[in-house]
Amino acid sequence: MITRFAQPARFFALADRIAPWLWGLVVIGLGVGLVWGLVIVEPDYQQGETVRIMYIHVPSAWMAMFVYASMAVASFVALVWRHPLAEIAAVASAPIGAAFTFCSLVTGSLWGKPMWGTYWEWDGRMTSVLILFFIYMAYMALVHAFEDPAQGRRIASIFALVGALILPVIKFSVDWWNTLHQASSVFRMDGPTIEASLLWPLLVMGITFQLLYFALLILRMRSEMAAVRLRSARLSLMRRSQTAEAVAS
Repeated sequence: MITRFAQPARFFALADRIAPWLWGLVVIGLGVGLVWGLVIVEPDYQQGETVRIMYIHVPSAWMAMFVYASMAVASFVALVWRHPLAEIAAVASAPIGAAFTFCSLVTGSLWGKPMWGTYWEWDGRMTSVLILFFIYMAYMALVHAFEDPAQGRRIASIFALVGALILPVIKFSVDWWNTLHQASSVFRMDGPTIEASLLWPLLVMGITFQLLYFALLILRMRSEMAAVRLRSARLSLMRRSQTAEAVAS
């Protein structure tokens, strides 16, 4: 399967067929999830109306980790098997993941003020997610830090694999340290502890955010491929010009 879709033309032909369906599902999912979570669901008996922030904050936090994990996998594939689209996928994912992480931090702060009395607390979960945001920023800086784009992407791929160490820290920070965040209430070995009326719209939003990532990824990969081709064309033109000048002299 990896070899089959290593050719950009074949991959994007499939992506073009999938993209309209993805965007359609995203629009439907956002409509259903937002109305369900922000309007229909009753206020929580403890958190009141502020519980509605959960339907943006929690899916954003899930996606912050999911996108980075996807980048790490793509970077590994790029380094080991030299898959021509793997680096492009990782580079294209970074701004999307950074946006989800930023959204998670902002909505978490807005949620924290009425719940904890502060917008920010340097606990394990909040600090580790902030570090993840900085890792995203550093990855994107590394990609463009070298004159040779291939070298920049290769070094960024190595950095992405090292940076993936933050993911288990984020996941288990609540268990390892005394933090303000509650323990996981959805993905548990003994099943979710969150009330069903709150859980279902949350899952709808989580799935929708994931579909949104894949839809945006296709757009970003097309943009990155166009940029790679443009750089290659400019480099080829520059070399021809230098060759012509050398012959003329």
